[in-house]
Amino acid sequence: MADTVLIVPCYNEAARLDADAFLAGLEAIEGLRLRFVDDGSQDDTLAVLEALRARAPSRIEITACPKNGGKSEAVRAGVHAALADAPPEYLGYWDADLATPLAEVPRFVRVLDTRPDVRVVLGSRVRLLGRRIKRKVSRHLFGRVFATAVSTMLSLHVYDTQCGAKVFRVAPDLAAAFGAPFMSRWVFDVELLVRLMIGWEARGLEAADVIVELPLETWEDVAGSKVSFADGLRAIGEVAAIGARYRDVLVPRRARLGWDDP
Repeated sequence: MADTVLIVPCYNEAARLDADAFLAGLEAIEGLRLRFVDDGSQDDTLAVLEALRARAPSRIEITACPKNGGKSEAVRAGVHAALADAPPEYLGYWDADLATPLAEVPRFVRVLDTRPDVRVVLGSRVRLLGRRIKRKVSRHLFGRVFATAVSTMLSLHVYDTQCGAKVFRVAPDLAAAFGAPFMSRWVFDVELLVRLMIGWEARGLEAADVIVELPLETWEDVAGSKVSFADGLRAIGEVAAIGARYRDVLVPRRARLGWDDP
């Protein structure tokens, strides 16, 4: 498999980080490296990560943030660190709870390998027959409302922006998109897509032509999520704020693509 680095943001994960599962993934997937980011945890997460790195020092790196900045800043710090080293061919981020198992990674890479036009592969939690997508009904329904709002704002038919499994082709536009801090600690994925779209459209590329949503084979809600129902409601407001900030780009885009037509 092509050289691929996954950023794994961690905040107070000492009790539930499955070290053996990560090591098994590394053993099974040649070319995969992991960069864990400790987001100012208040428990023994950093010590757990150090012990994990000691078991696979050539395949695991750690970035320690001095204070908690939320998932967006943890991922951003990891991306900067990964690109400052020997940049990989592909770079992504993956949830520490392994709701999406590492066994899915080669499928993401295969899309990028076989389609050189594609810049981003987004994991998508689509409930289809023959797949094991175990998600709480309440979170699924809220996700559909959220996705509809995001799709309308971006003028892009995207099913699932918030799945914690994404892989990108490393290119200058990726580094630029992660350059400045994001507005939101949790729904930064939406703003990231906006930033990437701005860069692509400046070069005559349409987002729908360079993004692929990949329906996952397996995904399962894991107990202990840091995202509460209140966070979900706050996310709607944050999406509105992102839309307002990038209004000068998004409004003309909707008009150009006909999303404002009745």
